[in-house]
Amino acid sequence: MQSTKLKSIMAIALSSAMLFATAACGTSDKADAGTDSDKGGSSKSVTITSYDVSSVKKDDAIAALLPESVTKDGKLTIGTNPSYAPAEFLDADGKTQIGYDMDLARAMGNIFGLETEIVSSNFDTIIPAIGSKYDLGIAAFTITKERMESVDFVSYFTAGMGYAVAAGNPKNVDENDLCGLNVAVETGTVEEEAINKTAKQCKADGKKDITIQSSKQQTDATTAVVTGKADVFFADSPVVGYAIAQTDGQLEQLGKDFDEVPNAIAIKKGDSQTTEAVQKAMQKLMDDGTYTKILQHWGVESGALDKAEINPAVE
Repeated sequence: MQSTKLKSIMAIALSSAMLFATAACGTSDKADAGTDSDKGGSSKSVTITSYDVSSVKKDDAIAALLPESVTKDGKLTIGTNPSYAPAEFLDADGKTQIGYDMDLARAMGNIFGLETEIVSSNFDTIIPAIGSKYDLGIAAFTITKERMESVDFVSYFTAGMGYAVAAGNPKNVDENDLCGLNVAVETGTVEEEAINKTAKQCKADGKKDITIQSSKQQTDATTAVVTGKADVFFADSPVVGYAIAQTDGQLEQLGKDFDEVPNAIAIKKGDSQTTEAVQKAMQKLMDDGTYTKILQHWGVESGALDKAEINPAVE
């Protein structure tokens, strides 16, 4: 169930980034936004707010764990892809990155006593730049064995995967048989990898090919279904739930969430000092209640973990 507040957030995001582009768990109903109508009710202004993390203070012991390579410029530089609401997306100004990942990132920066600098990038370019361009990557990364060959991870959230189709499923999409359909995904995600495997299986079974529409931004994948250019999109479950609310009745979830796995912060492979600092900072946020408040603020508390782990085992 989604509240009118959450729908207001979605409407603004779509109008600025999705529908009029000519220019893992689901979400609940608690995202924070305000709407004001004029006396005639014909116009609305919407304010989207991040969770205020200014009360999160520096922890000297945790901050001391960071290596000079991170602290020397006084900044915690983070790479993200702000097209994956509600984890990370752009505010109404088109510049400021907001979402629960971004609130957690800024809270960690406060614990480290560093200025948090968040840099927007394409999703598939973030991991290769960690340790050179970025201190950390925070972009709803699903932990996979392949990614763990390139970076170390600290888990902080859990999400499944899900499908979304046009409301009423007018094309009668069957979640168990996507052969012959146009499927939209974001480039570099585990969903793109999974649908490529499904496409190969369709060919092996002699069925119709899947047409994979891979976009650099999740918003483009969502818009493709809304506008009929794709039959279904495939993404992390919080993203599916958020997009459904965003489109105010134009989309619906196909089937249930599945394959729940942890999301994690990515750190340069072998940088044990930064990895330990990130783990302790995230655990502190979990233990003092800040983490829960941030997730509740965005309506995604169903994905909460109670323990931040370094490189947890995955299938």
